[in-house]
Amino acid sequence: MSIPIASKVVKARRDYNTWVATETLEDYALRFTPKSFRKWSELLVANTAIGGISFLALEAIGGSLAISYGFANSFWAIVIVSIIIFLAGLPICYYASEYNIDMDLLTRGAGFGYLGSTITSLIYASFTFIFFALEAAIMAQALELYFHLPLWLGYIICSLIIIPLVFFGVTLINQLQFWTQPIWLILMISPYVFILCKDPQALHQWVNFAGESPSGASFNPLLFGSAATVSFSLIAQIGEQVDYLRFLPDRQPENRRQWWIAAIAAGPGWIVLGAAKQLGGAFLAALAVSQGVSFAKAHEPIQMYLVGFEAIFHNPEVVLGVATFFVIVSQIKINVTNAYAGSLAWSNFFSRLTHSHPGRVVWLVFNVAIALLLMELGVFATLDAVLGLYSNIAIAWVGALVADLVINKPLGFSPSYIEFKRAYLYNINPVGFGSMLVASAIAIAAFLGAFGSTAQAFSSFIALGVAFILSPAIAIVTQGKYYIARENTHFHETSETAIACGICSNLYEPQDMAYCPIYDTAICSLCCSLDARCHDSCKPNPHHPWIAQLQTLYTQKISPHIGQRLLSFLLIFSSISGFIALVLWLFYTQQIAPVVEATAQVQLSFFQLYAVFLVLVAIASWWLVLSEESRQLAQEELDKQNGQLQQEIAERLAAETALQALTQELEARVIARTAELTQALHQLQQAQIHLVQSEKLATLGQLLAGVAHEINNPVGFIFGNLKYAEDYNTDLLNHLRLYQKHYPNPVPEISDHAEEIDLAYLIEDFPHMLSSMKVGIDRIAALSVSLRNFYRCDTTNKVACNIHEGLESTLLILQHRLKANQKRSAIQILKNYGDLSPVECYPGQLNQVFMNLLANAIDALEEERSPLDTQGFQPTISISTILEPNKAIIQIADNGSGMPPEVQARLFEPLFTTKPVGKGTGLGLSISQQIICEKHGGFLSCQSVLGEGTVFKIELPIC
Repeated sequence: MSIPIASKVVKARRDYNTWVATETLEDYALRFTPKSFRKWSELLVANTAIGGISFLALEAIGGSLAISYGFANSFWAIVIVSIIIFLAGLPICYYASEYNIDMDLLTRGAGFGYLGSTITSLIYASFTFIFFALEAAIMAQALELYFHLPLWLGYIICSLIIIPLVFFGVTLINQLQFWTQPIWLILMISPYVFILCKDPQALHQWVNFAGESPSGASFNPLLFGSAATVSFSLIAQIGEQVDYLRFLPDRQPENRRQWWIAAIAAGPGWIVLGAAKQLGGAFLAALAVSQGVSFAKAHEPIQMYLVGFEAIFHNPEVVLGVATFFVIVSQIKINVTNAYAGSLAWSNFFSRLTHSHPGRVVWLVFNVAIALLLMELGVFATLDAVLGLYSNIAIAWVGALVADLVINKPLGFSPSYIEFKRAYLYNINPVGFGSMLVASAIAIAAFLGAFGSTAQAFSSFIALGVAFILSPAIAIVTQGKYYIARENTHFHETSETAIACGICSNLYEPQDMAYCPIYDTAICSLCCSLDARCHDSCKPNPHHPWIAQLQTLYTQKISPHIGQRLLSFLLIFSSISGFIALVLWLFYTQQIAPVVEATAQVQLSFFQLYAVFLVLVAIASWWLVLSEESRQLAQEELDKQNGQLQQEIAERLAAETALQALTQELEARVIARTAELTQALHQLQQAQIHLVQSEKLATLGQLLAGVAHEINNPVGFIFGNLKYAEDYNTDLLNHLRLYQKHYPNPVPEISDHAEEIDLAYLIEDFPHMLSSMKVGIDRIAALSVSLRNFYRCDTTNKVACNIHEGLESTLLILQHRLKANQKRSAIQILKNYGDLSPVECYPGQLNQVFMNLLANAIDALEEERSPLDTQGFQPTISISTILEPNKAIIQIADNGSGMPPEVQARLFEPLFTTKPVGKGTGLGLSISQQIICEKHGGFLSCQSVLGEGTVFKIELPIC
C-alpha cells in the first residue's frame, strides 16, 4: 500500500537528489543521455573520442613488447589482438550510440544485472587509473628530462593539472580535443615520415630487432601469446570511446551516413590508430636501441620521440623541447579522458553500493589520487606484469558482453533492447556476471601457471573463449529469465515529452523514467539508484530463486545472523587484504628487489608484515561488519517507529480530513444559502427596476401618444386646408392681375393702398409663405409619427422591425441636442447602414436602448475639455449596421474623452453613474443590457480608450 510521497521523501533527500541531478558538472554520469543534452554534431563527437586515443602508453606498450618478445611476436600479437578488439568493439559501440548510454549502463542491461555490473565498473575504473598512472608517468619522465624535476614531484604536477580540465566534463573536453588535434597529429606523424625518408634501412633494423626475446626476432607461439595478453589489456579502452559516443545525435535518414562514420571511426576504429601507434612505438624503440639507448629506457616515449625528432631538427635543445611539448600535449589529451571516464566509473560503482552520490567531481579526485599512488609505487616499471594480469579480467568482461549483444539478443535468448534502470532489473544476472567470473578465474589461474606454460601464454584467449561460450550457454539454461525482473509498462515509448520525477522534481525524457509503486510516482533512474529505503520491494524477487535456495540451505546449517556477518566479513576482508597485497607486491618489486637480494629472510619478513596487516584488517573488517549490523538494526527499529508514527499520523490525518470535510460541508451550506438570498435579492431588485421602468414607459407612452394624437388633429386640419388656401390664393392673384390688366390706372386711393401694403412683394411672397407652412406642417406630422413609433406599446410577442427606422426616429427626437451650443460645435452624425433584413424584436424597448446609448454619447461629447483639446475638434457620432450570418450588429461610437478601466468594469451595474446627482439614475445602461441580453438573446459590449472615444456594440439575432 502506497502512502503520499510527501510523507516518504523528506526535504533533505529531495534537495540532495535535486543537487545530484545538476548536469552542468555531472554530464549524466549515472543515467541515459537525453536528446536535449546531445547538442554536438557527429563530427565534433567523433573528433573528441578520437582525441582520447592520443595516449603514448600505446607506444610504450609497443616498445615494451618489442623489447621483451622481439619483432615477430610483438608484431603479430598487436595485429591479431587489434583485429579482435575491432570486432568486439563494433556491437558495443553500436548499442551504446543507439541507446545513448555509457559502458556501465550497457553492461547492466546486457547480461550482468544491476549490481553485477558494479564489478565491471570497478574493472573499468581500474583501467582508467592504471592508464592514467602510466600516461602521467610518461609525462613526468619528459618533465624530468627537460625541467630536471624529480619524478615524485612530476607525478604530482601531472596529476593535479588534469583535475580542473575535467571539472566541467565533456563540454570543456570537446574544446580541448578540437584545438589540440591538428598539433598532435602533425607532431605524431612527422617523425616517422622523416625517419623513413632519411634512413629507409630503419625498417629493416626493426624487422630484425630481437630485443631481449629468447627467440630473437623469429616467431614463437608462447611468446606471441604472452605479448597478446599484454596487448589485450587495451580492450577496455572501448569503454572510454563509448563515454563520448553516447553524445551522438539520434540516427535519422538525413544523417545516417555521418552517424555510422562517426560511430565506427570513433568507436572500434580507435584500434586502427591504436595498432599503428603500438607498431610505431615498437619501431621507435628498436631505433632507440640501435642508437645506444638502454633496454630499460628505450620503451619510454620521451626517449622514442627524441630519436624521432632528431631526424627533423638538428639542434638538441629544439629536439628536446619539441619532444617534451608533444609528450605533454598527448598526455593531457588522454588523461582528461582517463580522468573523465574514471569519474563516471567510480560514480556508478559507489552510487549502487552506498546509495549516495556526492558528485562526479569527488570521484574525479579519487581516481586521480589512486593513480598518483600507483605512480609513486613505480607502476611504469612493471608495465607488462600489471597489464598482463589486468587483461585477463578485462577480456572476460568484454567477451561476455559481446556474446550477449551478437548471440543472445539476435537469437532471442535475451531481450532485444537494453534495459538499464534498477526498477526493472535483477541485482545479479548469471548470464554475463557468471560468465565473466568463471572466465576470469580460469584465465588468472592459467596466467599464474596453474595449467602449464602454454595455457599461461594464451590466458587472455582462454578468457575470451570461455566467456564467449558460457554467455549463450547460461542464457539457454536459464531461458533468459534473469534479464527483466518486472516489465516496464509505463515508460517504454520513445518520446521527447519531459516527465517530472516525483523525488527530485526535475524533468526527464521517458527513456530515463520508471514507475515506483513504493512512492506511487514516476521516478528518474538516478533517484531510483540512490534510494536505500525501498529494498527493491517493487520487484517480486530482487535476487533470484537460486540465490533464495542457497540462502535457505545456508540458514539450515548456520545461523542466519552469523552467516550474514561471515559473508559481509569475507567480502570486506578479501577486498582490503587484496589491495594491501597488491601494494606490498608493487613496493617489493620496485623498491626492495632491485637493491636487496631476494633472500628467503627478506621474503619472510614481507610475509610476516602482510600477516600483521591481515590481523589488523580482520579486526577492522569485523568491526565494520558489527557497526554496519548495528546501523541496520537501528535503521530497522527507526523504520518500525516511523511506521507506527506514520500510522498515527495517518489516523490523525483521517480525523482531520473528516473534520475538514464537515467544516467544508457547513461552509458550503452557508455559501449556498447566501447565494440563494443574494439571487432572491437580485431578482427583487430587477423586478423593482423592471416595474418602475415599465410603469414609467407605459405612462410616458400614453402621455406622448395622447399628445401626438392631439397634435395630429389640428395638424391634419391645417394640412388639409393648405391646399385650398393655395388654390384660393392663386385664384385671387389671377383675379387681381386681370383687374390690373383691364384697369391699369386705378384711382389714387387704390394706388396709395397698394403702395402702403407693398402689393408687389405680397404677391411674390405669399406663395412662398404657404409653401413654408406646408414644410412646417410636414415636420410636425413626421415628429408626431416618430413619437408614436418610438413609444408605441410592445406586443407580448416579437415583431419584425426595421432597425434603421428606429435609429432615425431616435435621431429625430434628439435633433435638438445635436445642434451647436456654448460647449461645442454641432455634432456630426455619420451613418453607415448595411443591408439589414427585418429583425424580430420588441421595437419600443429596442428604441429605448438606442435612446440611452445616443444620449450617453452626446453627454460624453459635452464633457469639459481643455482649450487646446477643443481647437479644431469636430464632435462626431458614428452609427453603423452590419449583417452577419444569423445576426445583426449595430455600433454606436463617439470620439469623446473615453472611460478609464475602473469605470468600464462597473458600466452595466444597476444605479452606477459617473454623472452628478440629479443628472442620471444609473439605470440606463443596466436596463439596456437586460433588454438586449435577456429580452432579445443578444449581446451588448463596450470598448473605450481614454482620449480616443467609446464604442458600444449590439449584437441581435435576426430570428
